[in-house]
Amino acid sequence: MNTPSPQSDPRAFLRALYDAAVARALPAENTGAWLPPPPKGRTVVIGAGKAGGAMAAAVDALWPAGAPLSGLVVTRYDHVPPAYRARPGRIEVVEASHPVPDEAGRQAAARILALAQGLTADDLVLCLVSGGGSALLSLPAPGLTLEQKQEINKALLKSGAAIDEMNCVRKHLSAIKGGRLAALCAPARVVTLLISDVPGDAPEVIASGPTAPDSTTCADALAILARYGIPLPAAARVGLETGSFETPKPGDPRFAGHQVHMIATPQQSLEAAAALARRAGLEAHILSDEIEGESREVGKVHAALARAVARRGAPFAKPCVILSGGETTVTVKAKGGRGGRATEFLLGCAIALQGEPGVHVLAADTDGIDGVEDNAGAIVTPDTLVRAAAKGLKAQEFLDRNDAYNFFAPLGDLVVPGPTFTNVNDFRALLVL
Repeated sequence: MNTPSPQSDPRAFLRALYDAAVARALPAENTGAWLPPPPKGRTVVIGAGKAGGAMAAAVDALWPAGAPLSGLVVTRYDHVPPAYRARPGRIEVVEASHPVPDEAGRQAAARILALAQGLTADDLVLCLVSGGGSALLSLPAPGLTLEQKQEINKALLKSGAAIDEMNCVRKHLSAIKGGRLAALCAPARVVTLLISDVPGDAPEVIASGPTAPDSTTCADALAILARYGIPLPAAARVGLETGSFETPKPGDPRFAGHQVHMIATPQQSLEAAAALARRAGLEAHILSDEIEGESREVGKVHAALARAVARRGAPFAKPCVILSGGETTVTVKAKGGRGGRATEFLLGCAIALQGEPGVHVLAADTDGIDGVEDNAGAIVTPDTLVRAAAKGLKAQEFLDRNDAYNFFAPLGDLVVPGPTFTNVNDFRALLVL
């Protein structure tokens, strides 16, 4: 398929870059090379994440027809690929809530925990892990209720905490994450296939590391909660302060012989988008796949870079594409606003650009969902603020109330691909002509 011209159709070109990034991370394209041979005993598939349904479908399609295969994977609502929903395979896929856990996720986690027990050294556990698993695989630590975990999770999401900080807390308040799931599988061999959605691609951070030994501590979790002023129920505080909620650590013999394979990463998706841009005749520059920080502030920094390129041809010559990934955060300060990290980034970027000629920007989450909305992100063009003013939309007011979705929706600038069945986190592309 021909790539849209960046000069004549910047919007379509930016969307093509996003689609290339998503395609690079699809499980069907990345799973086969990492599958081990069938074992002497059973093969049990367990896992969680936004890509869980697509990962299960890929394993089911690739696993030998005559070899035993069963298991359970939990994914987000509406994230089961249509073909697998219509014709389920040997691996059961159930759906639950994200980013705040629900009872369906708790029940799925309890069932997965049961599947991990009573295995032998002849058995193989394939664990399919992707971003979103922290909420989807939610089994509270002893003494905690699901409602208490929900409240802590909501507070973390609004706090502006980085993903590694949030997941440090989540794994210490869990009965299944932070390496506990893999430890329960002993003496079976565990092979984990990961799709990374976190800066740095650390297995212990992705989905709160259900099969990875954990280097963080209860004391770390308490410090994070104190830093963001998040209250704790008594049972959680006691569990953390006494260390009874401590996670399995590196060197634990229960992890001996386990393997972890990173089958898709943010960097690979950025490289796929860069390759498409170069085939279209543009220079492409990847800033980083690990950019973090407050979304609106990261948007301002990207805008400053694009302005420098547009006005002075430095540090990059135009025309070019500037790409970045990672996971920014939004500190929610107002009630009632709509939007996620991508749209808040874009609104901060648009205000800072002030209609800079020749600069077009797309930001979108590779899972197809920005926060809890129906869009993945949006697009900023040189006339965004002018078109908004004509509709009586004041950009700064929308940013002040964390309401970027309702700024871009009336402009027709939302990017709405629907669930993509993968997740390598934020994707940002700045086209400077």
